[in-house]
Formats: sequence, structure tokens, C-alpha cells
Amino acid sequence: MRVLCTLTLSVFSVICSSLKVKASNPPNIIIMLMDDMGWGDLGVFGQPSKETPNLDAMAAQGMLLPNFYTANPLCSPSRAALLTGRLPVRNGFYTTNGHARNAYTPQEIVGGISKDEILLPQLLKKRGYISKIVGKWHLGHRPQYLPLRNGFDQWFGAPNCHFGPYNSSVRPNIPVYNNTEMVGRYYEEFKINKKTGESNLTQIYLQEAFDFILEQHASQQPFFLYWAPDATHAPVYASKSFLGQSQRGRYGDAVMELDDSIGRILSLLRSLHIENDTFVFFTSDNGAAVMSGPNESGSNGPFLCGKETTFEGGMREPAIVWWPGHIKEGSVSYELASVMDLYPTSLALAGISPPDDRTLDGLDLTPVLLKPSHTLQISRPIFFYRGNELMAVRLGQYKAHYWTWSNSWEEFKAGINFCPGQEVPGVTTHNQTEHTMQPLIFHLGRDPGEKFPLSVLSNEYQDALGRISSVVEQHQKSLVPAAPQLNMCDLAVMNWAPEGCEKLGKCLKAPKSEPWKCDWPH
Repeated sequence: MRVLCTLTLSVFSVICSSLKVKASNPPNIIIMLMDDMGWGDLGVFGQPSKETPNLDAMAAQGMLLPNFYTANPLCSPSRAALLTGRLPVRNGFYTTNGHARNAYTPQEIVGGISKDEILLPQLLKKRGYISKIVGKWHLGHRPQYLPLRNGFDQWFGAPNCHFGPYNSSVRPNIPVYNNTEMVGRYYEEFKINKKTGESNLTQIYLQEAFDFILEQHASQQPFFLYWAPDATHAPVYASKSFLGQSQRGRYGDAVMELDDSIGRILSLLRSLHIENDTFVFFTSDNGAAVMSGPNESGSNGPFLCGKETTFEGGMREPAIVWWPGHIKEGSVSYELASVMDLYPTSLALAGISPPDDRTLDGLDLTPVLLKPSHTLQISRPIFFYRGNELMAVRLGQYKAHYWTWSNSWEEFKAGINFCPGQEVPGVTTHNQTEHTMQPLIFHLGRDPGEKFPLSVLSNEYQDALGRISSVVEQHQKSLVPAAPQLNMCDLAVMNWAPEGCEKLGKCLKAPKSEPWKCDWPH
């Protein structure tokens, strides 16, 4: 027998003896990462249309995590954080091109995930896991950054968002890969009808998950499936049988299809009698993209703003854990938790020691997940970054904003609104506003919408400020930022001629290399 969480924080040691798995039989691991799906999109979190019966049932059969956060309010950095267990400022998925700017990996980006990072599937190999990613990668599209160069054994999906369609002489459409070779491009072989919203991609991604699970079950090998569909990212899509079914419009159609797909994956696990041997975690990469609403955006429930911001709506995510026979049915943990926790938690489940040559920002959650009455017994902070700027910190029920910014006046006046219908004077500022000398502090229990800052004259404010300031000082003193990977762009590095294009006659001529510093407006 191997004790779980042996190498995690010492505060867990008092209960580790009761949390054991057989070292010879580590569980399968499935992480389901949605794209721009909001906290308020699930029926279990109060969405009034109640169109997520499978996710609601998953929560009833497992554990709900209402205080679960991503590591960044944008797609690429949050995914890098999940797979490394480290803040983007530590793993390099940020930019220094401007103050407090969000950055990601469009196809003109030169960089990608650093070779110095150790991704989760690389470590899971030590215990014989076979790993597959299905869907969006988003950690760099150049050959050295792709999944099979970074620990995954299989991949079906795309390196970038499904933006398009593009004129191939100016900008190529995004390729879809099967392992190391492209098998087509979005809007070409893999159709997305932007007018009707019809696409079969979610069904294709579901079948890929089915095939992988069945294959690994037959071979009796533990597996890691990273299922990352992107139907809820604009332009939103759904297959024909789901279009027009939701009360919420096309975005709701996409949610309904994903919910159905998740239900079918869980049913497959049951039919194979491996549900007790498979740990499943559902969440989203960042908050709903309310700037695309209402037709192509979800709901962040009671929380302020959405994607791209460090308000609650941008970084608090829906999260459900499902592992029959191990996680108590219908349980809820109000612990503060992060997508970065999936890294050490997965390692603990697999019986693998985390790397000891680097700082991990994630914590092993197995004590909380396997013993719901347990608490972490520490004041665990959540850090909210934009670029390399620490914008806010949550500690317990209190959240302190050191900087506020939604988006610029220029964008706002052009009709781009990161907080539609939620303008809070002095909070959702359109200028980057510094509060480091006197942070805005909210009590999220009483005020989840961050509308009523505590009075700076109150004892409550002074007490919260003292505790948070100590955490921030310690964090900043020990932080060693990695070299930023998202600073440089070049049209020549776009997806002109991915591996496999020759077989399909889909190779395109790249323009001359003329790199420039990427412009990140928000």
C-alpha cells in the first residue's frame, strides 16, 4: 500500500494514513475541460433552464466545488497552469508587452510551452499511463510545442481556437491533427457553419474519447484522458440534432450537447465496470465570455464580469469531481481550490512524487476529496494575475484588489464590454487603476458580486488587510518569474504547412519572416 499525499504539505500528514490506494492499481484519470463555460451555466449552480441533467447528476453522485478557480482569465495560460501545476508567471505563459495584459497563443505566436516545464502526462508515464488529449491544445502550434512532444501519446484536435474561415493566401485555416499529422482544417474538411452554428466536432471528439477508453480498457493499462472540446467558445456550434433545442439559444445548444456527451462518457465507464477505477474531474478554462453575449456567451451566475478580467466572473469556475466508491455522493467542499491542484492531485492518485526541483502552486486535494469532512487547515490563497501583474488575492472569504481594470475606454467605446450590465463605479474601471496602498477588499460570502467594498475605517478591513498583506509579501518575495513565452509574433510561423499537409495537398506557402512584438490590447 502507498499512502496518498506523502509528499504534499505537511499539514495533510495527520490524515494521510487513512487515505490509501493500491500502488499496483492506480486509477484512470479523466479531466474534462470546457471552453469559456461559466459558473452559472449548470443547473446545479442555479441556471434556471435546467438543461444540464448529466452534469447535475454527476454532482449528485460526486462532489461539487463552488470555490474553484482557474489560474488566469484566458484560455492558453489557464491550460498551461493545469498541465504544469504552476502559475503562468512561473511557467512562462504570459507577456511583458504592456502592463497587466492578457496573452494567449493565436497562430502568429512564436512561442509555446517552455521545454523547462514538466507536463502532467510526462510524469504519469512513470506509472505506465497512456495519455491522450482530445480537442483544443493551445500551448503553442509549432512542432516542438505540440502534445506528442510534451508527454502525450495520442492527440486528436487542434492547436488553436476554431476562428475562421480564413483566406488561405493571407491566413491559413487552423489544422486538425490526428497524433502528429494534420488530417484537415477547420471550415474545410471539418465544417463549422457560422451562419447556422452547425458542426459535428463535439460528436467527433466524443467518439475519440470512446475509442480511447475502449482501447485502454482492452489493454488493461491505466489511462489519462484530457478531454477539451471547444463548442462553447465563439463562434459557438452544435450538431444538427441539438441545434434549436435550448431555451438559451445557440450557446445553450452547445452546452446541452456537451452535457449529453459527458453523460455518455460516464455511462461508458459504468458499462465497462471501471467507474470505481476512474477519477473524473469537470471544469472550465475561464469564465464565460460575456463580451460575446447574449448569443454566444454563457453565464457567470452572481459573479462580476467575465473572461479576460480578474473579477470573480473571469476566474471562478464550475467544478465537479466524480469517482464512485471513493468520493461521497452529494458532497460539497467549500475549500478554495485551483485548476493547478489537478497536477499534484493526479500525481498523488497515481502514486507519483511531484518534481522537487521547482515550486508548484497547486495543492494535493486528495484529503479533501476522499474525506469530505476534512479541511486543508491552512489559509490557502488564490492569486489573480493579468500578465505578470498581481491584480488581486483571495484569502478565506476576503478578496483584495491591488489593481482594477476591465478593458480600455477605446474598446469600451467601440462596443466591447467585459462587464455588460454590471458597471460598478470605482471597481470595473476602464483605466488601469492602482490600489496597492489601499486595496479594495470585498467579503465574498456577503458580496459575491464584488459591489460593496469594505470601509477602510472598519476593523474588519484592517484585520483582512493585515492577513492578506502578509501572504502577498511572502508570495512576491519568493516568486521567480519565468521568461515570457508570449511576447513575439510572426506571420511566417502560422499554420501554413503542418506535418502531414503533403499527403492531403494542403500545404501553403509561408510569407517572409518579419517578427514583431505582439500587441495585447487587454
